Amino acid sequence: MEKIKENIAKLINVKTIVTFVLISVFAVLALRSAITADNVMIVVTTVIAFYFGTQHEKVSK
Repeated sequence: MEKIKENIAKLINVKTIVTFVLISVFAVLALRSAITADNVMIVVTTVIAFYFGTQHEKVSK
């Protein structure tokens, strides 16, 4: 149970929240056809690559 609490605490930081909000906003805009799917893929791929890249960098140090 303690390990679960630690993992949840790690998820609640600014970078994670911004990542999830940004992906959610672009998903909603794409579903409403407010922006094209190509634009969504570019932004979401960039954000996810940045997020996981920085997570991998933390683990490597």
